Amino acid sequence: MPRLATMFLILFAASLPGALPARGSPAATAADGAIPMVKKGARTFYVHGDIGGLGSVELLVDTGAGYMTINQVALKRLRRTGNAKYVKDLTGIMADGSRRVVPIYRLTSITLGGRCTLHDVDAAVFPQRTRLILGLSALEKAAPFTFSTDPPELTLSNCIAPGTAAAGPHPGAGEVSSGAGFQGPGLKASMVADTR
Repeated sequence: MPRLATMFLILFAASLPGALPARGSPAATAADGAIPMVKKGARTFYVHGDIGGLGSVELLVDTGAGYMTINQVALKRLRRTGNAKYVKDLTGIMADGSRRVVPIYRLTSITLGGRCTLHDVDAAVFPQRTRLILGLSALEKAAPFTFSTDPPELTLSNCIAPGTAAAGPHPGAGEVSSGAGFQGPGLKASMVADTR
C-alpha cells in the first residue's frame, strides 16, 4: 500500500503545471541535449559547431556519412595549433560510387550547439574547401542520438559540458537510434566504408 501511495504522489506532483519542463522549452532543451538545426535547401540540415583550434563552423549533419569530414584548409590550421593528429589512410566509397584514399585525423575536440563537447573525433580530410560534415564518427560519441526534422533538432546523449576534460568512454557510446527514433530523409553517405 505505501508503494501505491508514493507512486500516486509522484504522478500527482508531475501533473502540476510547471512541474516538468515542456518539450522544446529552454529547461527541457538543456536537459535532453537538443541541438537546434537549420534547414537549408530541400533536405539538408546544419548545426553550429566549434572545432578546437579552428573556431566557429557550420556543419552539415549527415547520418549516412561514416566519418566527420573536414577540408585541407581546416586541417592546415588544426595541425598548426596542434589540434589534429594523423591516424591512418583509408579507402572510402564515395556517394557517387567512386573510391578515394583519404587521410583520417583525430581532432582534439568539437562543440555542438555550444553545449555538447566531443573529444578525440576522427575526421576524414577532403580536398580544398569542401564543406564540413558531421558524420557518424562524431555522432556515435554522443549516442544514442535522435535526428528530428520537426522540430529540426539533433538530440544527443552522453555530452561533455564545454570546457570539461574528456573522462574516457561514455556508457551507451556506439549506440545509434533507429526506427521511430530517426526522422527525416535517408541521406546518401559521403564515406560509407573502410575497405582496408
